[in-house]
Amino acid sequence: MSAIAGMAEMAGVLAALLSSALGGLAIGATRYVHGVIDPIALGSLRFGIGCLLLLPLAWRSSGTWPARRDWAATLGLGLLFFALFPILFNASLLYTTAARGALALSTLPVLTMGLGALLGVERLSARKSLGVGVAMLGVAIALGVDHGAAGADAWRGDALMVGAALCMALYSIGSRAVIARSGPLTFTAMAMAAGALCLVALSWARGAYAPLAQFGAPQWLAVGYLGVFGGAIVFFLWSFALQRTTPTLVAVSVTVNPVAAALFGAWLLDEPIRWQLVAGLVAVLGGILIAVSGQSSAGAGRAASARPASR
Repeated sequence: MSAIAGMAEMAGVLAALLSSALGGLAIGATRYVHGVIDPIALGSLRFGIGCLLLLPLAWRSSGTWPARRDWAATLGLGLLFFALFPILFNASLLYTTAARGALALSTLPVLTMGLGALLGVERLSARKSLGVGVAMLGVAIALGVDHGAAGADAWRGDALMVGAALCMALYSIGSRAVIARSGPLTFTAMAMAAGALCLVALSWARGAYAPLAQFGAPQWLAVGYLGVFGGAIVFFLWSFALQRTTPTLVAVSVTVNPVAAALFGAWLLDEPIRWQLVAGLVAVLGGILIAVSGQSSAGAGRAASARPASR
């Protein structure tokens, strides 16, 4: 049984890593249309397309929809993650640089680990803490953050991004029990629908969809990537991972996100791969490996027991 639980947990970690890597590539697509369309409207397109893709799949799946007693939690978590999170994320970049923003977002594992321990969701271990610290250090090395390059109000952007990370941490911890009772596909579809509808209403009221009339094929391809990969696939994988392993091990994978974005940017723009990027990637992967290897068999058993019974 422990071997099966260990395999399930590893599947969760790999799903989280893939989710974060695809999320890093989504940053490039976001930058491509940045300044062309309102950030909230872009978020509504991303999650709206993602929701339209997930809802039919969820309807045809054998998974159970969140029970009536879980509706309030599901809708609340959806508004927290798929509405408030992108607003804070986009607002932070008005004050700080992308590199500092990515570094602030990488506080997610620490926030998740601390909240998880405080709420009794998972046990705080020295090895897991070390792994999180090494992974965050890898992000700082890879990005080569120059604090002098940011303006005087950069602290506002940093604070907003930490607030966004806190939303993500609360979502990761709070959604795990609901996902266990329903399933990652149905939960994600319902939660994403709540956030998408909120962003659509805000964007429509502000007339933020007007620039869509000027979009060409490249812009629509970028939006399509955000909806399909950056919306539906990324967040389904995130929920799939939460079903199989602890919130901290899922959250530590987010350190791959900015490194993947930097690697993609270097490839797309034909820029040289700096040694800091390679060293940072090695540190990130090493930190994740340390955190994963620190899981006890008891932790693996808890992760396995969180999965719903097969039907």
